[in-house]
Formats: sequence, structure tokens, C-alpha cells
Amino acid sequence: MTSRRSPARAVGYKIFYRLPIGLRRQLVRLAVPKYIVGAVTLVHDAEATAPGRILLLRQPPGRGWTLPAGLLQRRESPLVGAARELHEETGIELPLTEFRPAVPNAVVHLRGWVDMVFEVRIPASRTELVVDGAEVYEAAWHRLDELPRLTTATARLLGHYRIGPLAETGPADGPPPS
Repeated sequence: MTSRRSPARAVGYKIFYRLPIGLRRQLVRLAVPKYIVGAVTLVHDAEATAPGRILLLRQPPGRGWTLPAGLLQRRESPLVGAARELHEETGIELPLTEFRPAVPNAVVHLRGWVDMVFEVRIPASRTELVVDGAEVYEAAWHRLDELPRLTTATARLLGHYRIGPLAETGPADGPPPS
């Protein structure tokens, strides 16, 4: 095996790896892009016939519908954040084992944030939705072929999963949601 690394780069790495770990972390934080990380849950109605239904929220300022989502708290895992936000915004409380990573699980947005996306399937007819009226005005189930006006960010995110007006028409990273 031959190495293509330049001698200057090799010296740079030698120096870097001799630095204390705390200093190395600080240097990396200065050099790499910063992202805000959020957790999103696609809530599918387990009872719906094709094409299916998903749960959407109308939140302030109310110009379009969104998905249950929010920013992660410090040191919170994306899975725990998704479950927490789903409960806070809809009243739905599920064990973490009910959440499945969506494919793709991470969606990187151009404006500096990353959404970690999870999916759950629950029976809409047996699920009570509870919203607070301040953070969430309304929660409702919508057929995938009759979605209401979505926020731009939600339409773009759903497009990664072949859902909604911006659904990708080319090959996706995985199978379309069933």
C-alpha cells in the first residue's frame, strides 16, 4: 500500500495528535462547520389505507402545516428529543422502541441545521391528540395525496421521503414510506 499524503500534511498530523485532547477538540470546533440539530417525527396512521395519512401540526404563525419537531436539548440524544417533542406538541407518549430511524435518518439543510428524522406508526382512531394552543394551534391527520399547505421547510423535508409537493422523483435513499 502506498501513501499519497504530502510530507507537510504528515508533519501537521503528527503535531496535531501530540496536542492535549482538549486543545485538539477546540481546534476542531474552530475549523469545522457548526450545525443546529433538531429531531423530527413522521407519524403515520397505522390504520389508513393507501396512500396513507400523516399527522401534521399548525403552529405559530400558522402559515402552513408542519411535523412534530424541535431542537435537541444539550446532551440529549436525537431519539429522546424526537419522543419528547412528539409528546410536548401532540400529547402522544410512546416508548422509544416504537421509533424507527427514517431513511435517510439525517437531513442536512443548507442553512446550517440537521434534522434527525424518525418514524412511528400509531392507530389514529385510538390516539387522543392534545395541543396547548400556544406552541401548537391544531394537530390533524392528513391523507398523503391531499396534504394542506405546508411550510417550505416541511415540504422540503417530506420531499426526501417521496411525500408531498416536492417529492423526489429520482431514486431515493430508501424505499418510499408504506
